Amino acid sequence: MTRDLSDANWYKSSYSQSGGDCVEVAHLDGGMVGVRDSKNASGPALTFTPAAWDTFTARVDNGEFTRP
Repeated sequence: MTRDLSDANWYKSSYSQSGGDCVEVAHLDGGMVGVRDSKNASGPALTFTPAAWDTFTARVDNGEFTRP
């Protein structure tokens, strides 16, 4: 399914630095969450269900994606 995300309000983390490797996130209708590469704003974006996004962010908070 393709969603029109042209009117989405995208934002970056306050930890983001200009010119860095960043992602942008948008809260979409129905609780969906969009994620895109900040360096390629017109490129593809991923969309997540609320449950999938909550699971992902909880795992990030738990350090499960920290590099060894």
